[in-house]
Amino acid sequence: MLFVLLGTIAGCASAPSAPTGPVSAELVLAPGDVKDVTGAGVRIRFQGVFGDSRCPADALCIQGGDALVRIDVVPETSAASTYDLHTGTMQPVRHGDLTIALEMLLPYPFSSQTIAPGDYRATLRVTR
Repeated sequence: MLFVLLGTIAGCASAPSAPTGPVSAELVLAPGDVKDVTGAGVRIRFQGVFGDSRCPADALCIQGGDALVRIDVVPETSAASTYDLHTGTMQPVRHGDLTIALEMLLPYPFSSQTIAPGDYRATLRVTR
């Protein structure tokens, strides 16, 4: 009986393992929002948009411009990592075995309107 009890206690003392199953999650975040990514063992925080030089929808531009979307990936057991995603390249970032891609940033700018920082919504796709 003592061996069974000691084996059970030793099994509980082992470090938790990181999730390894498939992940395909779409998150829509406002600045300051934090959402769990189901099955990934992380949360994502949308810090905000740091510079938006996208060509307004009602203008003719030589270049499309870029907006910088800053996110934090917050694992369950370690410190957060910060990443910048750009609308100009739409290049995803890697966090361990996860891929995080910016799919859309709304609202799209118009020359006659100013976008308040809190009005942005970033759509992110997280996959493994």
